[in-house]
Amino acid sequence: MSRYFLTGAAGFIGSTASERLLKEGHDLVVLDNFNDYYDPALKEKNVRIVKAIAKEHGRKYTLIRGDMRDAKLLDKIFAENTFDGVISWAAMAGVRPSIEDPRTYVEVNVLGLTNLLEAMRQHDCKKLVFISSSSVYGNNQKVPFSEQDPVDRPISPYAATKKAGEVLCHTYHALFDMDIHCLRYFTVYGPRQRPDLAINKFTRLLLEGEKIPMFGDGSTSRDYTYVDDIVEGTLLSLHYLEDHQGVYDIFNLGGSHPISLKDLIAVIGKEVGVEPVIEQLPMQPGDVERTYSDFSHAKEILGYDPQVRIEEGIHRFVEWYRKEYGPFKGGYDGIIDLLGNTTDSLSVTEVLAQIEKEKVK
Repeated sequence: MSRYFLTGAAGFIGSTASERLLKEGHDLVVLDNFNDYYDPALKEKNVRIVKAIAKEHGRKYTLIRGDMRDAKLLDKIFAENTFDGVISWAAMAGVRPSIEDPRTYVEVNVLGLTNLLEAMRQHDCKKLVFISSSSVYGNNQKVPFSEQDPVDRPISPYAATKKAGEVLCHTYHALFDMDIHCLRYFTVYGPRQRPDLAINKFTRLLLEGEKIPMFGDGSTSRDYTYVDDIVEGTLLSLHYLEDHQGVYDIFNLGGSHPISLKDLIAVIGKEVGVEPVIEQLPMQPGDVERTYSDFSHAKEILGYDPQVRIEEGIHRFVEWYRKEYGPFKGGYDGIIDLLGNTTDSLSVTEVLAQIEKEKVK
């Protein structure tokens, strides 16, 4: 059993990973600032779910509401706790918003990461998984993207801050013997996905009978990667760091099966049973033409081997979405709306029993 510190862990990927770690028998201290980039109520729901999982498995889950820009808070957290490792998801996300507000992206993604690294250094915490992004590749013409490819020409402030984060991590590794992995995520999707991201947004619009905005001619492509595969790769990285010293490395975590925007819309439309009506719009600044991961390095070193192809992943997502937002908001996540904060005192088994009662009504 280990004890980990997770930043940005109330969100989509962080909360999913938190569940996995708690079920593995670990204790967690998590930090999140619940900003208004999207509805904070969604993160609050994630946290209530994770708390119930912690209770069910007899693990400790401590939530701290705070910001990576608060160096004193981070120092206090590390002064009061001993951690076996850290995973940092905390960041301002999104390419397009970063163009409108680059200063905030630098403050959070670069200064905030520096604060974390300094707190770790001061309190002799040596193991960090830093979550980077495939955005660092920019409009890389060579495919698939390899960790050996140059990433010196980002095309958005968001991408630039993620590249800066990787460089900072290497600096702390070189100077202070910290063991660090930088994980370049390739477009993650699945249950709890942020509502502004394509698969969530397109599913909602199709089910509401709305037009689908398609930026460009639909030929841009993304290497969509299912959240369970991403979490598996992230935890493989964390456990690898625990078992090794003198480590700095960068890994692509993707699926290596990119799909065009036009084909993605068609797959979602088929799954929800609605013929998409497309509104074609100009390409937006900062959008890359394609992403396509070569994850052979992660497979060789970590044993990363993604299993969920896009058609199956879309099926799982739409199934979750219908439960979450359909006439009966069923499933474990949906019961939160029915029970509210009372789930803090219920086990998962008790929550599931309550779901069955609600279905009968």
